[in-house]
Amino acid sequence: MEQYIVTGMSCAACSSRVEKAVSKVPGVTSCSVSLLTNSMGVEGTASAQDIIHAVEEAGYGASVKNGSGTAAQSHSAEEDALEDKATPVLKRRLIASLGFLIVLMYFSMGHMMWGWPLPKWFDGNHVAMGLVQLLLSAIIMVINQKFFISGFKSLWHRAPNMDTLVALGSAASFVYSTYALFAMTGAQVRGDMDAVMNYMMDFYFESAAMILALITVGKMLEAKSKGKTTDALKSLMKLSPKTAVILKDGEEQEIPIEQVKVGDQFVVRPGEKIPVDGVIISGNTAVNASALTGESIPVDKTEGDAVSAATVNQTGFIRCEATRVGEDTTLSQIIQMVSDAAATKAPIAKVADRVSGVFVPVVITIAVVTTLIWMLCGQTFGFALARGISVLVISCPCALGLATPVAIMVGNGMGAKNGILFKNAVSLEEAGKVQVVALDKTGTITSGEPEVTDLIPAAKVSERELLEMAYQLEKQSEHPLAKAINRKAEEEQIQSEELEEFHALPGNGLEGVQKGQALLGGNIAFMKTKAVLSEELEKAAATLAEAGKTPLAFAKDGVLQGIIGVADVIKKDSPQAISELKNMGIHVVMLTGDNERTARAIGAQAGVDEVIAGVLPDGKEQVIRNLKRQGKVAMVGDGINDAPALTRADLGIAIGAGTDIAMDAADVVLMKSRLSDVPAAIRLSRATLRNIHENLFWAFIYNIIGIPLAAGVWIPLFGWKLNPMFGAAAMSLSSFCVVSNALRLNLFDIRNTKKDRKCVAKGSGPDGDMTAKGSGPVDGATAASMEKTIQVKGMMCGHCEAHVKKALEELPEVDEATADFQSGVATVVLNAEVEDKKLKQAIEKAGYKVIRVK
Repeated sequence: MEQYIVTGMSCAACSSRVEKAVSKVPGVTSCSVSLLTNSMGVEGTASAQDIIHAVEEAGYGASVKNGSGTAAQSHSAEEDALEDKATPVLKRRLIASLGFLIVLMYFSMGHMMWGWPLPKWFDGNHVAMGLVQLLLSAIIMVINQKFFISGFKSLWHRAPNMDTLVALGSAASFVYSTYALFAMTGAQVRGDMDAVMNYMMDFYFESAAMILALITVGKMLEAKSKGKTTDALKSLMKLSPKTAVILKDGEEQEIPIEQVKVGDQFVVRPGEKIPVDGVIISGNTAVNASALTGESIPVDKTEGDAVSAATVNQTGFIRCEATRVGEDTTLSQIIQMVSDAAATKAPIAKVADRVSGVFVPVVITIAVVTTLIWMLCGQTFGFALARGISVLVISCPCALGLATPVAIMVGNGMGAKNGILFKNAVSLEEAGKVQVVALDKTGTITSGEPEVTDLIPAAKVSERELLEMAYQLEKQSEHPLAKAINRKAEEEQIQSEELEEFHALPGNGLEGVQKGQALLGGNIAFMKTKAVLSEELEKAAATLAEAGKTPLAFAKDGVLQGIIGVADVIKKDSPQAISELKNMGIHVVMLTGDNERTARAIGAQAGVDEVIAGVLPDGKEQVIRNLKRQGKVAMVGDGINDAPALTRADLGIAIGAGTDIAMDAADVVLMKSRLSDVPAAIRLSRATLRNIHENLFWAFIYNIIGIPLAAGVWIPLFGWKLNPMFGAAAMSLSSFCVVSNALRLNLFDIRNTKKDRKCVAKGSGPDGDMTAKGSGPVDGATAASMEKTIQVKGMMCGHCEAHVKKALEELPEVDEATADFQSGVATVVLNAEVEDKKLKQAIEKAGYKVIRVK
């Protein structure tokens, strides 16, 4: 996605206009404009020059946000774009406007309504008082000329916006008042003092000025609030180090961060930020990664461990080699994710966009019609005009346009602070609608690394002696189960001795000789052939296996020494996270390639609703496809083999410690690698959606109530009449209220389970209904899918294959279709029964002949 900075936008109608203009450029496949960050994301093959030209033709300005510069330069440019430059300008305009407005209000209302004193030479000189009001209001209009320049410019481009409404309202008040002033001079020349006093009542100079001042107040409050919504993104950008100390010819040299290259060696002292992603070559330290992950506890790092840019080296001096620099660093990728999320639109935003696109023209029409109707009803032109102006200045397209993006930005920022990264606005919205969560077992529910869970020594053998004997053998092995025993022995500070002989027995175990004694270790089936297992130890081994653990037996000189249980243990937070998901009404499924017995054991400990066992790596995607019949599915995984399933799911969630491929394929990335962040992400999404609904409700209801009131609909019934000045004040507050409501999300506790509400998936069973199914990649994953094979004649090339595939997949009963022109066979995966005749008709309609269907 190429991002641009757009200037000159003032409301949702502006962003809608820009979006439409760019979408029409040949080569643009999608365009999303954010009023909140004044940014635009464009996908497609169109050139930047064509896109910028389209924006300028629409009456706005544009420039490439992160073009050819380095990551540091693009971050600097983006940080500059996000800086709140509007508030200081608006503040100066407001202060200047208020100074003149106070004098104007003294003349227009203080003297006229309450008899406040004026200099003697104004006594009876009503024309002079009118001239003073004209001059003061003209000065205020010049100070706030931006409303008129933007408003009439957009009107000229046939794309009226909020500034157009303000400019028309203020200009209409000023022009009519000026007319009344000139008419007053004629009456005074004639000596008609009654007419002079009547014309004085037709002055709306204070309204013309007050409208501008009040709208400026609202704009300033809105700008200040909008600035707060981008705090998370700005704070991430400020984390980026500006320099790095590299080693060149054995000497330390400080250089700008953008000059660091992959392969450069750099040093980091205690208390300094790590400049780029790298690997420690020498040294040990503790690294505070809270800036990236939100995890406050420092992580110990030693030689060979990876370190990330913007994390803080706390204790030791380390020398590292740069592995990822510039835009490839983890920090830059996080900033890009958060920035993309701000630049994209959630599906719910389309409702407001459609309304905003026609809102201003409709309001102008209503204002004109209102004025004409009141004149036809016999009211004075001044009264009718006041009603029309009130309609113009109370209508607020900004509230509609900001309702969604501010909530999305704040929600996304909240996620980033807590180590939950939503790649775009769509994923933030979709997370709250999830009904089924599929969890990969290894590395997601479990730690991914086997650990020693049980030490069961034989009679007259201590646990330490059993572990010592096992360590002598396993230290020679690279098997994952061996590493678990080695770690345990090292924790117990057990010393190893060299073996005189060592042999690995593939699929069975290990053997060796130490001090003339034969040592043997391996699986239970193998050990039964080499040593005698007591009934007690055999039962213990069976119990371990039932619990999903791997029992390893060890013998010395043919005498069994005991059994060690090894298992990939469940993460501490997994059961609690799964419980929270179930309490939300989400159906939780565990996917694993383990056998059914092991899968049942792990599933029972984790507390999932359903276990799908024996799923081969290439079968996960099909399992997700089948699960989608139950509702919206989120897939949580961390491995390369999870990438297809993450892509197939409605929402892919990658554990942050997983592979880059999994993270690229996912829609949401959990930086802390904690399963408890899955319910937190869903909780945050639901809160954000709720906030958006509240914002849209208030934005719509404000205009629905305000426009009829301003038009004077209630005057005949209740006498309710709205002064244009109060209409302007209401318009100013509406956007501010919407933005302030979105900022409430900053107070939301994503860990609080008290307000969790259930959202039950279609076809999900009662809580606790856990079943382990299947031994193949798809067998029994959900309702059994059906396949049919079709012999097709006439396919000659890859294009023919594509035509047949498309024709079949257009049928609602077909989930997936494949075609092979060389064999002349097409295969369909069905989600429901379908007549062979229907399949045949679909293919023959595409221009091919069906020989048979089976």
